Amino acid sequence: MISVKEKLSNSVHALTVDKSISLSGRVNRYDGQMVECDGFPATIGSLCEIDTENGMPAIAEIIGFHGGQNLLSLHEFGARISVGAKVRVVDDGYTIPVGEGLLGRVTDALGVPLDEMPIPTLTDKWPLLGRELNPLAKNPVDKPLDVGVRAINSLLSVGCGQRIGIIAGSGVGKSILLGMMSKYTEADIVVVGMIGERGREVGSFVNTIFSEDSKHRTVVVAVPADRSPLLRIRGAERATAIAEYFRDRGKNVLLIMDSLTRVAHARREIGLALGEQPTSKGYPPSVVSMIPRLIERTGSGVKNQGTITAIYTVLADGDDSNDPVVDTARAILDGHILLSRKQTQMGIYPAIDIPMSVSRVMNDITDENLQKCAQKFRRLVSLYMENRDLILMGGYTSGQDPELDEAVSLWPRLMEHIKQPETEKADFKASNEALINLMN
Repeated sequence: MISVKEKLSNSVHALTVDKSISLSGRVNRYDGQMVECDGFPATIGSLCEIDTENGMPAIAEIIGFHGGQNLLSLHEFGARISVGAKVRVVDDGYTIPVGEGLLGRVTDALGVPLDEMPIPTLTDKWPLLGRELNPLAKNPVDKPLDVGVRAINSLLSVGCGQRIGIIAGSGVGKSILLGMMSKYTEADIVVVGMIGERGREVGSFVNTIFSEDSKHRTVVVAVPADRSPLLRIRGAERATAIAEYFRDRGKNVLLIMDSLTRVAHARREIGLALGEQPTSKGYPPSVVSMIPRLIERTGSGVKNQGTITAIYTVLADGDDSNDPVVDTARAILDGHILLSRKQTQMGIYPAIDIPMSVSRVMNDITDENLQKCAQKFRRLVSLYMENRDLILMGGYTSGQDPELDEAVSLWPRLMEHIKQPETEKADFKASNEALINLMN
C-alpha cells in the first residue's frame, strides 16, 4: 500500500514555514467525511494527514473555518479516526509537479500513477489554480484546429484556443466522440480529465485513446465517481494546470474534461456541507462562480505562448438543456455541440444535432464559401426534421416547396456526411471539400 508520504511526494512541494508555528492539532469532531480540529494556522486547500487506528494516516483537505476550528474533508471514505487523533499539515497544496514525464501516463488527483508504472520524474512546478492572464494581451482565435471528425470540421469548425461544450443526456455517445477527437486531433498535446465517470469507462477510454500514434502526446488525469468530491475537484484543477503548463511552453493543447457536470456536483456536495444555501436544483452559489473560473483558465495564451482548446462534456440530466450547469456553461463557452437522442435512435453516430449546435468562432476561421454551405446544410436538416412526420404520413406532395424537395432528396446524403465510424479519421481539408461538393 502506498503511504501518505509517497502519495504526496510527487504531487506537492515541501512547506517553507516558520518552524516555531505549530502546524498540527487534534480532532475534536468527526462526522462522516467532515472533520473539525484545533485551529492551527493553515490556508484553504492545505493537505493534512490524520492518524487512524489502523496506523495508516488518512489524507484530508482544509475547506473552511468555523468558530476558531479548522474544517477538513477526507479524501477517503470510512477512515478509522477517533476524537483526539493528531492532525498534521503536510503541504499547502499550492503547486503541482509538471513536465514531459507526464506524457503517456495516467495519474489520479494527487499525481499518483494509476498505470502501475513508476512515478515519473518531474522537475517543473505549476500553480494548481493557475496563473491569471491579461485578457487584452491574449492572442486571437484565428486558426482552425483539425479534430478529425467530419461533421465538426466542416459544420462546427473549432479554432485553436476555443472553448466548446458537448451537451447531451446519458448514453448518446459522448465518450465515443471524445475518443475520436483525442486520437485524431492535430494538437501537439492532449490532456484528458476524466472526472466522476464510471471506473469501467475510465479503463475503456484510456485503452481507446492510448494508440501508438497518440500515446506519446497524451496525459490522462482520472478520478472515478467513487472518489471523494474534493478529489474530483482537485482532478479537474490538476488537468487544467497541466494544460496551462504546456501552453506556457508554446504548445497547442487540446484539453478534454469529461465531465464538467460531475465537477459541479462535487462542488455542490462541498458547498452544502459548509452550509451554503441551495438555489436552483440544489446548486449553491459557489458552483455558479466555479464554472467560469475553471473555463476562463483555458483559451489562447499571450505573446509566444500556445493555446488551450478546451472541450467540456456537460450532462443534461433527463435531456434537460436548461439545467443550471448547462445554462451556466453555455453562457461562458465559445460554442456548444448538442447530441440528439432522436438521432441515436435513428442509428446516426456521432449524433450531432446540427441545427441546435453552434461554433461562435467559425466565421473568424473559415472562408465565406464554407460558411454559406454550412448554413445551407443546417437549413435543409432543420426543414426536413420539422416536416418529417408529415412526409412519413404521406401528407406532403413533391413540388409544393422546392427547398423542402431538395431536403428530401438530399436527406440520405446529409446524414451520410454526419455519420462517421469510430475507426475512421476525416481531416479538415477533406471534410470541407465533402461539404462543398454536397451543397453544390
